Formats: sequence, structure tokens, C-alpha cells
Amino acid sequence: MGNVENIGLKYTGFALLASAMNLFVQEISIQIYSGSFDIYVGILNGTIIGLIFKYNLDKNYIFIYHPRKTTDDLKTFLMYGLTGTATTIIFWTTEILFHLIWETKIMRYSGAAIGLTFGYAAKYALDKHFVFFDRKN
Repeated sequence: MGNVENIGLKYTGFALLASAMNLFVQEISIQIYSGSFDIYVGILNGTIIGLIFKYNLDKNYIFIYHPRKTTDDLKTFLMYGLTGTATTIIFWTTEILFHLIWETKIMRYSGAAIGLTFGYAAKYALDKHFVFFDRKN
């Protein structure tokens, strides 16, 4: 049971770090570009950086995956990104709805945090069964 709890704590911590990274990149993006679609550019940039960051953490510390070739790593990353599509829709929808309803930065980021929380919970199950299924865990 201890290993499962340890993985749960690690995964939660990594999800928090990746969420913070995502929101930080969003804010930096919006500070750099404040045009018509600044929020959407920020969301996209945060998502891309968060995805790469979280993939490396999950690969190395949650699922302990050591690809033999760069192509294996690329295939795994693409599948990881694919499983993230549905969870990203949850995150984006929640963040954008909070933005449209309350029209404040704090509520937009609150929506993002809620969406990321639900998204990461679903993502672990998807990744365990479809991405790293033949790996440790």
C-alpha cells in the first residue's frame, strides 16, 4: 500500500507543479502579448509547456519509463498528448467559462485550477492504461 500512496503523493505534487508552470506561462504570455486573443494564446502556451513538463515528470518518476530509442520516446509522448486531449478540453472549457462568466483574472485562474485538477485525475487513469501500460505501475 505504501508504494501506491507514494505514487499518489508524487503524482499530486507533480500535477501541482505542472499546473503552476502552466498558469505561470499563461501569465507571462499575456504580459508579452496583449492582443485580441491574448487569453487563448496564453492558454495554448501554458498547455504546451505544462504538457512537456508533466510528461517528463510522469515518465521518469511515476511510470519509470526509460525508452530505448528516441522514436520510442516520441511515440510515447504522442500517445501521452493524445490521452491529454480530453483532459485538456475539460481544463480549457472550465477556464474559459470562468473567464466568460466572471471576467476577472482570479476567476479565470480559479477555473483553470479546477479544470486542471479534474483533468489530471482522469489523465492518470488514461496514462496508466493506454500510455505506460506495459511499464512499471
